[in-house]
Amino acid sequence: MIIKVCGMRDAKNIRDVENLRPDMMGFMFWNGSKRYVSQKPEYLPKLYRVGVFVNPELDDVISKVKEFGLKRIQLHGTESAAFCHSVYSATKLPVTKAISIATESDFEICRQYEQENVVDMFLFDTKCSGWGGSGQSFDWSLLDNYQGSKPFLLAGGIGPGMEESIAGIKHPQFYGIDLNSRFETAPAVKEISKLSLFINNIRSYEQNK
Repeated sequence: MIIKVCGMRDAKNIRDVENLRPDMMGFMFWNGSKRYVSQKPEYLPKLYRVGVFVNPELDDVISKVKEFGLKRIQLHGTESAAFCHSVYSATKLPVTKAISIATESDFEICRQYEQENVVDMFLFDTKCSGWGGSGQSFDWSLLDNYQGSKPFLLAGGIGPGMEESIAGIKHPQFYGIDLNSRFETAPAVKEISKLSLFINNIRSYEQNK
């Protein structure tokens, strides 16, 4: 199971989270977010870096790829399949498309992104008034309605105490989890002890399957 820790910004906190050995670390480049990265941190992790954007200009994506050494682009707005393809073509990086979920019909949106060289992964987040960050989970039983061919990350209010439920998800395309607000002491600052315990628990469940 892939573990992505998102919403990072502070250099010391980045180092501390990196020491927990998650698989991916996410950086928010939408200026409407409380976790917006307005300038390059003094330290960037050696692990897999994901840039998170909301309805960006293509030139801004390309610029951030170069500046931050990104390995993946996550699009969290209303970006079209054509724009996702443009991002892939311009950067040659894999693209994740976030889809907001509240009901089973929301998974129908995925179909427009199923073509080759558009996205290679989805992120299913809780539908809310903004662009993620609600701290709330959607009904995970709805995942059974996703019949697509691409893997997905699960996001939205994942926090301590959910390890066993996550380990019990059997969907064939379930690829991993995205951790953020439920592990914070302040926006973009993760509580290391809480995050460490959660990651250790998740990996223990995985090993004992």
